[in-house]
Amino acid sequence: MGLVNHTVVTHFILLGIPNANGLQTILFITFLAFYLCTLLGNLLIFSAILVDPRLHTPMYFFLCNLSVLVIGFSSIRTPKMLTNLWFQSRVISVGGCMSKIFFYHFLSITESLLYTITAYDRYVAICHPLRYRLIMNWRVCALLAAGTWITSSFHTTILTSLTFTLPYCGCSAVDYFFCDIFSVVKLACAETYIVETVILTNISLVPITCFLLILTSYVRIIYSVLNMNLAEGWRKGSGASGSSLLESFCHS
Repeated sequence: MGLVNHTVVTHFILLGIPNANGLQTILFITFLAFYLCTLLGNLLIFSAILVDPRLHTPMYFFLCNLSVLVIGFSSIRTPKMLTNLWFQSRVISVGGCMSKIFFYHFLSITESLLYTITAYDRYVAICHPLRYRLIMNWRVCALLAAGTWITSSFHTTILTSLTFTLPYCGCSAVDYFFCDIFSVVKLACAETYIVETVILTNISLVPITCFLLILTSYVRIIYSVLNMNLAEGWRKGSGASGSSLLESFCHS
């Protein structure tokens, strides 16, 4: 049985946005405007929280983390996409593609975890207001924030390792405008079904779990608010009835 020679891929070619011929300038200006607005808006949020001592609370601490995350998230894809649109530079090295996949999923998972922690913070603030400062102290907030970043890094390292342990040879054209796991895995010159299944399971597990936790926290919040409103209504109703009885008694 003869050996088949394959050229090992050292770079990928991003095919870009489909059907965008003749629209490069418009798309470049549009995406650049959105990118600059995103950077400016989140930098203002970050600066305001950092400067104003009144905003040094757990809620704004997590919001500050989210602002940093959005800045990083938008900076992973947009600059390369703008370069592709303006300079038609579509080539990206394997190392560059690997780093973009890593940071894209790292920040995506971190975002899901931070939203979950923010929902938990609101749950404690509304459902346990008297114990809020005790439960959500600065040590707990710092540990929760650090835990999200560390957990995301470990999870994303596994995903990236699974993606780039596959052999890549022959075709190197990525049918997308940035490096994405499934677009890259399709180019592997080996059986990818098991790897794709494992990656899809891992990618889906975190957002679904976070969604269920957030949903649970908001259901508990709504339940607590309704109970408080019912208790307040019952108290006012009881007070009004007692006043009417007293007034009737006095008149009699």
